[in-house]
Amino acid sequence: MLKKLISKLFGSKKSETGKEGTVKFFNNSKGFGFIAEKDSDKEHFVHVTGLKDKIREGHKVTFDLEEGEKGLNAVNVKRKK
Repeated sequence: MLKKLISKLFGSKKSETGKEGTVKFFNNSKGFGFIAEKDSDKEHFVHVTGLKDKIREGHKVTFDLEEGEKGLNAVNVKRKK
């Protein structure tokens, strides 16, 4: 809890770049979904504001992770061509 408070006060954010995964779920009308990280059992929340391309369930994507209020969120999400 103290770590989150310090992070919030001083702007220190955890982030990771260059991740790959598959869109497990995305609800266009609500603007959010989840990405299953490749070679991992982790799933990451994605909000429509974190998208660079339109996505839907089953799409292969690349993304970065950024610390949000409730944990790591997928951002800069792009479809793999």
